[in-house]
Amino acid sequence: MSWFESFVLGLVQGLTEFLPISSSAHLRLTAAFAGWHDPGAAFTAITQIGTEAAVLIYFRKDIARILSAWFRSLTNSSMRSDHDAQMGWLVIIGSIPIGVLGVTFKDQIEGPFRDLRLIATTLIVMGIVLGVADRLAARDETGGKHRAIKERKSLKELGVRDGLIFGFCQAMALIPGVSRSGATISGGLLMGYTREAAARYSFLLAIPAVLASGVFELKDAGEGHVSWGPTIFATLIAFAVGYAVIAWFMKFITTKSFMPFVIYRVLLGIALLVLVSMGVLSPHAGESAG
Repeated sequence: MSWFESFVLGLVQGLTEFLPISSSAHLRLTAAFAGWHDPGAAFTAITQIGTEAAVLIYFRKDIARILSAWFRSLTNSSMRSDHDAQMGWLVIIGSIPIGVLGVTFKDQIEGPFRDLRLIATTLIVMGIVLGVADRLAARDETGGKHRAIKERKSLKELGVRDGLIFGFCQAMALIPGVSRSGATISGGLLMGYTREAAARYSFLLAIPAVLASGVFELKDAGEGHVSWGPTIFATLIAFAVGYAVIAWFMKFITTKSFMPFVIYRVLLGIALLVLVSMGVLSPHAGESAG
């Protein structure tokens, strides 16, 4: 991988990680359209450490508060009813599905799941799911001629059942094209949470999963499967761009609909299917030979 490739891929990772459009799909598509080798699941996992570092800094006050309450709850029973302490446990519980499924389907994630036809399909299907979820949220928030405004749930109402559902939604993002934030936010909206609550828990839930995945994949870099220099460079680019994107996104969702992302996903998925069916792109375009 050249330094220019790592710069572009780091930029793509940072721009797309927190938006509900799938960073793994865009890394895959960038390589395919540019005629580069597929950067691979290991490169994706490691550069995601950069974007998760942006989450750690952006939500540093929330994270510090949750960690403090959680650790105190281990020895102080009166702290176990504290919302922040409970959030610590809910993040752990919600991380179980992606951990189990990630290890179980590791070979598929790094192989068949990166087929461009599958990516196109998941872009379209999950785009439609996000659109439906967003429409339901908008209906609750605005009401209508014959419908009263319905109050949506905050994170204070999050329990073990919903935490696990969020977790399984996050695990769907193991398939490129699904989108971690897109799947978890869609799941949250369908369960009745506000856009801000769904997005905030989505970002917090991603921290242990992404960091664990990145550390796990570091062994591939050590074995020569990933170029250290370009990968670290891409990770730094992803961190800087990702921080700016997350700050913008958290403001965007308080007043705006997800429909622009829905339209983008569906159009991109259709265009990709057309290009593959016409033979312009191979379903395995950009795949690494190694």
